[in-house]
Amino acid sequence: MFVLSTFVLGAVLMAFTLGAGPFEDVVGALKQGDTNGLSRYLDNNVEINMMGKSNSYSKAQAEIILKDFFSKNQVKSFELIHQGEATGGGSRFGIGNMTTSGGNYRTSFFLQKKGNNTVLDKLRFETK
Repeated sequence: MFVLSTFVLGAVLMAFTLGAGPFEDVVGALKQGDTNGLSRYLDNNVEINMMGKSNSYSKAQAEIILKDFFSKNQVKSFELIHQGEATGGGSRFGIGNMTTSGGNYRTSFFLQKKGNNTVLDKLRFETK
C-alpha cells in the first residue's frame, strides 16, 4: 500500500512539475506573444479571425500569420478575463484583453480535445 501511495504522489508531483497544461500554456504564450508556444497546440486547420476577417488556415500558414501579427504588435500585456468549458469537458475557451504596441485587442481562443491531444483550433483578435 505504501509503495502504491508513494507512486501516486510522485506521479501527481511530476504532473505539476512538467507543466500546467495546454490552457495555461496558451495563456502564457499569449502573454509573451510567443508564436512557438502557440504553435505547439495548433490544430492541422486553424480558424483565425483578425480585425473582422476570418479564414481557415493550415498549421503552417497559421504560424506565419501569427508570427507576422506578433512582430507588428509586440505584446505589452494579456489579461485573461473569462474562461469556460463546454459540457462534457471536450473543449475550453478563454477571453482576454491584449495590449500591444500596435493597439488593444479582445482576444479569444478555443481548445478542443482531439483524441489524446488538446488542440488550438480558433483564435480571434478583435480591435477594441
